Amino acid sequence: MSTVTVTAADGGSFSAYVAKPSSGTPTAAVVVIQEIFGVNQVMRDLTDAYAAQGYLAICPDLFWRIEPGIDITDKTEAEWQKAFDLFGKFDVDMGVKDLIATLAHVRGMDGCNGKAGSVGYCLGGKLAYLMATRSDADANVSFYGVGLDELIGEADKITRPYLCHVAEKDGFVPPEAQATFVPVLEANSHATVHVYKGQDHAFARVGGQHYDKASADLANGRTTEFFKAHLA
Repeated sequence: MSTVTVTAADGGSFSAYVAKPSSGTPTAAVVVIQEIFGVNQVMRDLTDAYAAQGYLAICPDLFWRIEPGIDITDKTEAEWQKAFDLFGKFDVDMGVKDLIATLAHVRGMDGCNGKAGSVGYCLGGKLAYLMATRSDADANVSFYGVGLDELIGEADKITRPYLCHVAEKDGFVPPEAQATFVPVLEANSHATVHVYKGQDHAFARVGGQHYDKASADLANGRTTEFFKAHLA
């Protein structure tokens, strides 16, 4: 496992898991944004997968202000309760600032050509949206972001490519919430929205309760092509 230390904008520092591509040629970077379970095996595997696609990939520990090193699964009730507790304590605005610090850090690493995007899942999907509205990341992707309806007032700040994967039957994002943010994003020329019919939250989480291979493969394929188009 490879990790780096990132300095936060307000002082302090946090760790980030890093996976490097096999090629020695400088390439674009991807900031991989965690779910509510911390930088666990699922997130490390995703980070490795983006590196395998040729990106310098980095996954920061965003819960460090609450409890550094969170690494839990979605397999037990106790872990779910822990995850929801962390989610409740998490400061979203500070999390975005930590992601912006991570973005700056990875752009300065050997092997990065200066271009960098972000991709997030669940909580990370929300944060990827905020990276699209608040950072200068070159491209951003949200997988089933939670709470976008409450932040849709920022949508007009999206001026770089943004891809949003939405689960139609998301248990954490009801139809009325989707009706609030999906049309607004669809009206933004920099945003692309895909709604996955019949799918529940975390349909792309391998091994998860709602994992659906066909929809996951479709969303992952679209993400691959999106990054190829905008981070090349």
